[in-house]
Amino acid sequence: MTNTIPTGTKVLVTGATGFTGTVLVKKLVAQGLQVNAIARATSNITPFDGMPVTWFRGEVYDESTVQVAMKDVDYVFHVAAAFREAKSTEQDYRNVHLVSTQLIVQEALKNPGFKRLVHVSTMGVHGHIPNPPGDENSPFSPGDGYQRTKVEAEDWLREFTSTTPFPFSIIRPCAIYGPGEKRLLKLYKMAVAKVFPILGKGKCWYHLVHVDDLTNAIILAATAEKALGEAFIIGATEPIRLEDMAAIIAKEYNTRLRILRLPIGPFFLLGDICEALCRPFKIEPPIYRRRVAFYSKDRNFSTRKMQDVLGYTPIWSNEAGIIESARWYRENNWLQIPQAS
Repeated sequence: MTNTIPTGTKVLVTGATGFTGTVLVKKLVAQGLQVNAIARATSNITPFDGMPVTWFRGEVYDESTVQVAMKDVDYVFHVAAAFREAKSTEQDYRNVHLVSTQLIVQEALKNPGFKRLVHVSTMGVHGHIPNPPGDENSPFSPGDGYQRTKVEAEDWLREFTSTTPFPFSIIRPCAIYGPGEKRLLKLYKMAVAKVFPILGKGKCWYHLVHVDDLTNAIILAATAEKALGEAFIIGATEPIRLEDMAAIIAKEYNTRLRILRLPIGPFFLLGDICEALCRPFKIEPPIYRRRVAFYSKDRNFSTRKMQDVLGYTPIWSNEAGIIESARWYRENNWLQIPQAS
């Protein structure tokens, strides 16, 4: 990948302390860019100790924080995403996804030399893909507040720029993974457990993107001429079935994979009950509808536009990336590997 952002250029990264943001910031610093980063007061920035990053502590939807962080910035990598938590409201998601985008654009317009906003959305805006593969033109079908407000941000950006010239590109990542990622760790733990449950009778197509590939594509989208005003689904060349992913993990750990298919209906009911009981206390339910729905939705996309228009070809295959993460989890004692039986 060739980066054409000149050395010394000032850029802003939101969501800088998250999994993707951390990798992105380190790459931008290594490329000799001046990096501004917004981080909440509670965010841990010690992984960046010794790095020339200028930190602005505050919420990404706080006008004064965005105003000072955006001063003389030529590129923005808007990676910030709200945490999916029981206590999160629709407005919490809207603040982080929509309001922040509006503030960034507002400030960027004050800089005559501003080059581009790379707005990071999610493949989740498309929801379930009934006739795969889907692509960037697949209809929006968000399934929760997180995804709905991501759609709102995309819709607002396109509507605003239909009357006011403004340079942007949209990135819709598939399921992000890689060494140190916590969200998919549970799948690795399930793959080495006594049984690997799959709810329902679906194929459970899943589309992954290695964080290394994702951050490369994000940086490329900042300068690629053909990316201007375009949206790109960023993922591996091919999707993978959940069962096949588990098989790769089990083989790497030398454990026996035992797939157990269970009816999905009762789990939807159980999820609804758990959410209803836990919501008044703002605690995370042990099972909830969105997690159950994961098994009923296929995430299967074409990444031809990423390759042909953006000009990015993934470095990581599904198998190589899954194995790399499996080894990292083992070496860093993030999971216990049972003895093969």
